[in-house]
Amino acid sequence: MDITGNTILITGGGSGIGRGLAEAFHAAGNRVIVAGRRREALEATVAANPGMAFKVLDVEDAGAITAFAAEIAAEHPGLNVLVNNAGIMRAEQLLETGDRSDAEAMIATNLLGPIRLIAAFLPHLRAQPQATIINVSSGLAFVPLAVTPTYSATKAALHSYSDSLRFQLRDTSVDVIELAPPAVATDLMPGHAANPNSMPLDAYIQESMDLLKAHPAGPEICVERVMMLRNAESSGKYATAFGMLNQPH
Repeated sequence: MDITGNTILITGGGSGIGRGLAEAFHAAGNRVIVAGRRREALEATVAANPGMAFKVLDVEDAGAITAFAAEIAAEHPGLNVLVNNAGIMRAEQLLETGDRSDAEAMIATNLLGPIRLIAAFLPHLRAQPQATIINVSSGLAFVPLAVTPTYSATKAALHSYSDSLRFQLRDTSVDVIELAPPAVATDLMPGHAANPNSMPLDAYIQESMDLLKAHPAGPEICVERVMMLRNAESSGKYATAFGMLNQPH
């Protein structure tokens, strides 16, 4: 994708990586629409960035996505970039029996949400001269964090889905790019923002934008700090990476 001159929808755009990407794309000369479930966060993002637009959407709500896509396409007919960024990350204790609502919520938000949004927007995107779908996965797609098993699994699935989607769209005007962040200093999970091992958000956004500019077709945008996880299996260092990531406390 060209780094400027687009109309971009970013889910989960009211905070964290989503807001960081929204502000970077906005500053680069794109029309940006942020979506998310928390109106207050979206309003704050738009107030801080005059010219941005927002629309409330809970991507876990399957029934809301078709109408949402129709509204966005009607209000922003030039939309040509969809960024699937919305996600939730929760720790799970698998030895405890009973409630699995956290697992189901993560699957609905992190995996079914992007799949449903892509299906809803794809006819519109294919009608554009050039369009891009950006799926935000994680370094944990390649080496799981054992305390967040379902989150890691949803990101692995989104990586696989992105590969297949890219192949099926190979002869169309729609590119598919995957962003795979490392741990970034956001509020995705308690403690992430203050963890000294988390990459500062502004540094992550800057490096990612530089990589997008240098590699406009992707297919993967991986900052240097995530490469150990991204290449763990192919480099024969999977067991080492898994052990480092999952050291007992």
